[in-house]
Amino acid sequence: MSPVGTGLITDVQPSASALFLPSPRANSGSSIWNGGRADIFSDPRAAKIGDVVTVHIAINDSATFGNATDRSLSAQVDTGFDFKLGVNNNTSELKPEFESSAKSVTQGQGSIDRAEKIQLAIAAVVTDVLPNGNLIVSGSQEVRVNFELRLLNVAGIVRPQDISKENTISYDKIAEARISYGGRGRIMEVQQPALLQQIYDRLKPL
Repeated sequence: MSPVGTGLITDVQPSASALFLPSPRANSGSSIWNGGRADIFSDPRAAKIGDVVTVHIAINDSATFGNATDRSLSAQVDTGFDFKLGVNNNTSELKPEFESSAKSVTQGQGSIDRAEKIQLAIAAVVTDVLPNGNLIVSGSQEVRVNFELRLLNVAGIVRPQDISKENTISYDKIAEARISYGGRGRIMEVQQPALLQQIYDRLKPL
């Protein structure tokens, strides 16, 4: 999948270099107030690099497309002339002829019938803060059961005002969203064609 920011005019690349760097704090002197401490008086929503936000993914989409094209072109050219010459009862004839024809026919038909249904949640980390205050988030989750590994990845750009008071956000409010759900294991190996068959499919001329 393409990196987050590919669809923007300006090239924005997420940066997590300052993820674990302590934020600078002003010397409070004798004050006992600690602004970095989480308590009931602070906003629990994600706002800075390293904060965590929960992304709710509930996709239930379906799409059906169908189209057909039919194109036909034909052309034909015929030309010729007849020339006769008679001398002393001898007749000579000349009949050049030229004939040309062309025909082109194109037919195409295609259809798409697709449906996706995913409902899950994942915690993402703020990896960068854009100059306008928007947050770039990225999160991944792995669950392994026996020999099957399920992989879930999510990334995108979030507006702070779209984050709810429970510190959650829906996937449809994430710009440049990149959601990947899949896995690998024994079942995936059975579903995939054999290696030599994949090579043959790529190299076959027809």
